[in-house]
Amino acid sequence: MAGPLTGVRVLEFAGSAPTAFVGTVLSGLGADVVRVDRAPGATPGPDAPRPAENPLSRGRRSVALDLKSPEGVEQALALVEHADILVEGFRPGVADRLGIGPEAALARNPRLVYGRVSGWGQQGEWAGRAAHDLAVLALTGALDTDPATGDPQPPPTAYLSSFAGGANVHVHGLLAALHERERSGRGQVVDTALADGAALISTLVHQWREVPGNHTVTDAPHYSLYRTADGRHLAVAAIEPKLYQNLLDQLGLADAEGLPDRADPAAWPALRELIAARFATADREYWVKVFDAVDAGVAPVLTAAEAAVHHQLAARGAFVEIDDTLQPAPPSRFDRTPAETPGRSPLPGEHTDEVLAEWRG
Repeated sequence: MAGPLTGVRVLEFAGSAPTAFVGTVLSGLGADVVRVDRAPGATPGPDAPRPAENPLSRGRRSVALDLKSPEGVEQALALVEHADILVEGFRPGVADRLGIGPEAALARNPRLVYGRVSGWGQQGEWAGRAAHDLAVLALTGALDTDPATGDPQPPPTAYLSSFAGGANVHVHGLLAALHERERSGRGQVVDTALADGAALISTLVHQWREVPGNHTVTDAPHYSLYRTADGRHLAVAAIEPKLYQNLLDQLGLADAEGLPDRADPAAWPALRELIAARFATADREYWVKVFDAVDAGVAPVLTAAEAAVHHQLAARGAFVEIDDTLQPAPPSRFDRTPAETPGRSPLPGEHTDEVLAEWRG
C-alpha cells in the first residue's frame, strides 16, 4: 500500500466491528495491517473458496494463531516486537488473561502504541457488559426525547457509536500517540470507549437541548425526508435562509398565500404538509433535475449503486470496486502520498507463514 502511513506496521486482533473498522481506516492510509485470526484447522490453499468481499476486511493480510496455546501467544508477541500499533477490541481483562495485554506487549516493545477499543471502557460497573449501538446511544444522550413530540429520537441507520463515535475517535488517538512517540521514544496505551465517542459527537445535540424550549433542527420541515410520487425519497436540508428561499421558489411556494412561518415551531406541521404535498406531485428524478440546478440543500436518497455513479461522488472517486464488490473508498486524499486502492479481504490465516517470516526477519 502507498499512502502517508507507508511503513507503519499495525497488528489487529480480530474480534469486533469497531476494531475491524480501525484496521480498514489505517490500511486505507497506507499502513501494513496484519490481522490475527483464530487458528483454523488448516491453512487455506490458494484455491480455497472466498466469502463475499467485505470492506471491514480489505487491505490487510491475515495470520492465524492459537492464542490459547503458549506457542501462539509467543508468536503473537514476536510480531508485537516489530509492530508500531496494536489494536484489540476484547472485553476488559481478556487480552491480559491471554498474555497479550499492555504489560506483556509493552515489555516486548516499549515503543508500541497499544490501542484498545471497547463498548464501555476499562473502568466502571458496565465495563464487562455487551455494548450494542442502540444501548450506547441511549445511555450517552444521543436519543434524548424530542421536545416537539415527547418521543425518543429515532436511532440512526449507521453505526453511530461503533464507527463514528468509537473507531474513528480511536484512530485519532492512535495517530496522536504515534506522533508523540517521535518525541518521547516511548509507546503507551490508548483506551477508547464507544460511549466516550458517542458522547463527544453528540456535543451539538446536548448544546441544543441546554436551551429551554429549544427545538432541534431535526424537528424542522426544512430539515427532513420527503416521499415523491414514485415512492422514492428526497432529503431536504434547507437550513440557511438562502437555501430555504430557493426551496420555496422551486416548489412554487414562495408567493403562496398564508405560508406558515418556519421560525414558529407551532407552524411546522402545516408547513411540512405543504412541502410534502408538492414533492408528492412528481417522481424523484423530476425533482433531482430541478434541484441539481440550484443550491437548496436538497439531495436524493440513493442506493449504494446509485451513489457510486452520482456525478459528485464519481468525481471524488468515493466508491471503488474490489473483487467485483462495490464499497466506499478510503476517504482522505493526499497530494504527495496518495493511497492505492485497497486489496481484497484475506482468508483467515492466508498469510501466516509469510508474515511471521517477514516481520520477524
